[in-house]
Amino acid sequence: MFDFLLNEEQKKLRQEARDFVNSIPRKMILDMDEDKIRFPKEFLQEAGKRNLMGCRYPEKWGGRNLDWVSTCMVMEEIGVLGYIFACTFGVGAELVCDAIILHGNDAQKEKYVKPLLKGEIFAAECLTEPRGGSDFFGTSTLARDKGDHFILNGQKRFIVGGEGADFFLVYARTDPDADPRDGISCFIVDRTQGVKTEYLYGLMGCRGGGAARMVFRDVKVPRENLLGTLNRGVDVFNTMMIPERLGTAAMTIGAAVPAVDVATGYTSKRKAFGRPVAAFQGVSFQVAEAVTLLDASRAMIYTTARAVDEKIDDKQIRRLVSQSKKFVTESCQKAVHNTMQVMGGIGYTNIYPVERIFRDLRLASIWTGTNEVMSMIIANEWYKEYWKNKKTGQIRDMESDAAEAGAADEKIFE
Repeated sequence: MFDFLLNEEQKKLRQEARDFVNSIPRKMILDMDEDKIRFPKEFLQEAGKRNLMGCRYPEKWGGRNLDWVSTCMVMEEIGVLGYIFACTFGVGAELVCDAIILHGNDAQKEKYVKPLLKGEIFAAECLTEPRGGSDFFGTSTLARDKGDHFILNGQKRFIVGGEGADFFLVYARTDPDADPRDGISCFIVDRTQGVKTEYLYGLMGCRGGGAARMVFRDVKVPRENLLGTLNRGVDVFNTMMIPERLGTAAMTIGAAVPAVDVATGYTSKRKAFGRPVAAFQGVSFQVAEAVTLLDASRAMIYTTARAVDEKIDDKQIRRLVSQSKKFVTESCQKAVHNTMQVMGGIGYTNIYPVERIFRDLRLASIWTGTNEVMSMIIANEWYKEYWKNKKTGQIRDMESDAAEAGAADEKIFE
């Protein structure tokens, strides 16, 4: 995040995050990428000890009572270590905690949020299923109401932390006959009898996060582990889309930074035809584009974070968050593409970390809702916003500013 956008408290927190990032050994990064580490518990434990997780939550539950701008700044800094580090950091401390803070009761916050933010226990979100990704309402996982408990059956896939998490946030149908918007509930499910990590995925990048398929077979879930209102899991889902997508966008910037940094140094030293390759516009212009894309991404993240902090109109926030997720992830992927291009063949090897970053960031435009879904949301909300403003007269009638605007017979729509 830009210095001039941060206050002194935020700058101090950023330095804490940077100190933490600098403390992580190189071996951990390499072992994660080689899947020698299945889930980075030591990393999360240290983050918890330093009180870096969930900084925007109340101090009562282990946070720092800060804001979304601070959160995005921290997520960017954590992303510098590698995309998967930010993924595992954010899934528990931002996604799962956010759901419990907003929809849970004090007993649930005491039992799950406090130790999670201290790095004492670990959490995962279970949303995607084998037969559906972005189709939240198509879930087939079922929880049958047995009075003082529920019996949970189903499967979830691509669960970051599936290997390693102590508890899971699980969405399941509780009223199969109702419209899905009124028939899905959200549960806090402990790793207990019937909860099984069935399959670990071999991933192109973002390795070491314990991405797995989870199977729930006749799992007894106490009624007190129902999160929010019965059959209103959609309320939890809707609020989680902010930390899922805004957090994803912020951490993508941090993950792209090392590639641009490495490429800048390399092109300054590497010579061709008697000159540093940075002296050739074909090279320096690509680095310039990468830097511009990262700065534009930061500007968008800051604006969106401020909008969420100011609690503006929910629909506008929904559009801004979706725009941020789409624009930032695609911009960072393009920035990293440029860095590999200007480094040439050496950038394609593991002599430099660019190839790992390139692999890792391919995930950014897929997870937490594909960018095609983001486009659907953006279009939907923008058209509604346009017609709302048009009807209320809040925008100028710009159509009438054309010289022949009165040629009504020429304006044919059907």
